[in-house]
Amino acid sequence: MINSAYWFNKQHFKTGQEHQFNLIWLFIIALSIILVGIGLRDPWPADEPRFAQVAREMVETGQWFFPMRGGELYPDKPPVFMWSIAILYWLTDSITVSFLLPSAICSIVTCFLVYDLGRRLWSSQIGWYASLLLLSTIQFVLQAKAAQIDAMVCCWITIGCYGLARHLLLGENWRWYFTACFFMGIGIITKGVGFLPIFMLIPYVALRIIAPQESEIKGEWRWLTGLLVLLGTTLLWLIPMLYWVEQSQNPLLEQYRDNILFKQTGERYANAWHHLKPFWYYLIEVIPIFWLPTCLLLPWLIKHWYRAILQLDRRIILLLGWVVLVVIFFSYSPGKRGVYLLPALPMLSLVVAPYLSSILSKKWPKLLIWSFVFISSLCALLTGIVGIVEIKSTLKLTEKYHITPWFYLFTLGAIGQITAWLTYRNHRWLSWPIASSMVWILYSTWGYQLLNPVKTPKNVYLEITKKIPKNSELAIIGLKEQLIYFSPYTFSHFGYHTKDELSYRAAWKWQGENQKRFVLTYKRAMHVCYDLNKALPVGYAHRREWLLLPSTSRLAQCEPNKKQINRYTFSPRMTSLID
Repeated sequence: MINSAYWFNKQHFKTGQEHQFNLIWLFIIALSIILVGIGLRDPWPADEPRFAQVAREMVETGQWFFPMRGGELYPDKPPVFMWSIAILYWLTDSITVSFLLPSAICSIVTCFLVYDLGRRLWSSQIGWYASLLLLSTIQFVLQAKAAQIDAMVCCWITIGCYGLARHLLLGENWRWYFTACFFMGIGIITKGVGFLPIFMLIPYVALRIIAPQESEIKGEWRWLTGLLVLLGTTLLWLIPMLYWVEQSQNPLLEQYRDNILFKQTGERYANAWHHLKPFWYYLIEVIPIFWLPTCLLLPWLIKHWYRAILQLDRRIILLLGWVVLVVIFFSYSPGKRGVYLLPALPMLSLVVAPYLSSILSKKWPKLLIWSFVFISSLCALLTGIVGIVEIKSTLKLTEKYHITPWFYLFTLGAIGQITAWLTYRNHRWLSWPIASSMVWILYSTWGYQLLNPVKTPKNVYLEITKKIPKNSELAIIGLKEQLIYFSPYTFSHFGYHTKDELSYRAAWKWQGENQKRFVLTYKRAMHVCYDLNKALPVGYAHRREWLLLPSTSRLAQCEPNKKQINRYTFSPRMTSLID
């Protein structure tokens, strides 16, 4: 029989001092925020269709070791994340459910790691506060609900930090040190940066020199053994990959090897070719938005952190020092994306939690959080009202983006306003966790339904099915992974990075071999070899007008490509994803 007096005790929620209570409610809260909405939407650009398609091809073709998208090798990332989606797809037979599960599971694990580390370093209360703060942070939940690789690598990095912290701060524990090294290796073969926990050794070594303790950890040879564990873990994937590439004597696999080992690692960091941003990008454009609500508390946190550093509190110095080093590390790379900072959030939550109760007892921090909720929800409410009454400017937005979110925004704003006014007199800071939880649940249900049609090319393929037979073949120019993922037809393409002009010439030759072949392209592509006046419009998706080219649109002559262009083909299962 459930003891409701215990499990619904307000004091337990507030103090976080009951370990069993914390575990159960953290599990319930994490599942409610993170898992809601799974199965209600399809993969969305930019990255989700790519990873979902690669995983789908692993299961449907049986080629698991070398990731492929549309039959072409995908060398940008090692296959660990795609394997996780593929395994779940194989188990569930539903790619719509399985593609979001790895990020969700990894994020829930991360929450519990933060709780347990906070409990061991400080108390159950601090672990409780830290885990709930993490679940209230925009970037963490956003990535937990996205099929991107970052939530998984964040989990591996957090395990690495957890293991190192257990070893460095709670007394010699080589088992956890080696565990940390193992998961750093897993992180590296998931997404290069898995080694980041090793940065925690920098402030640790500095402290051992500046302020050594009587009983420092010995065992010099074991420290080096940990690096061997890290290296050995990466070799679990690296050696088979190198062996099979060498045995194949396949130039495409050799290009895959060179790309993933060199271009996508050191070169991508030191000499990035896209997402180029200035050094201060994270401080100005990422942290102030995606690290809400923690960033609002920074003026008060700095004082507490300064005192802890003066007192040589190793817990704060190691974890906070690590967060700072991670931000600096990514800031030095010319290529920047906001999501790169995600792994810093778990440790940041831990160094905020010890001071959270003190800060939120003050007037101005509470008022700042409350004001943000009030103003942002008021903006959403007013925007919804303006859209509902069909002001001219909102009609233009609806026409441009093919979405009518006005009742949705009105509801979000109303929830925020109600929450703000209910918490105004007492516990103003509660406005953020309550409102943000409701926003995430609403976004994961109603929001998914609104956005799914405009973030997928389903409408394009539905129009195509009205114009060509089911046994037709498609070639795609202007390739996007979502076009591969949703295609109900056997399709061909000519390389993800092949220029449109070269693809057109190759498509012209390919289409001439069979009258049941069609070419899908977009309106503003640099076209040759075809008369676009004979193209069939099939709809708008992903900021492009799409056209279907029948064989009658081929010109009589087309200059052939001077070099060979590879053609890649993929035949999806009969089950259609556009219904």
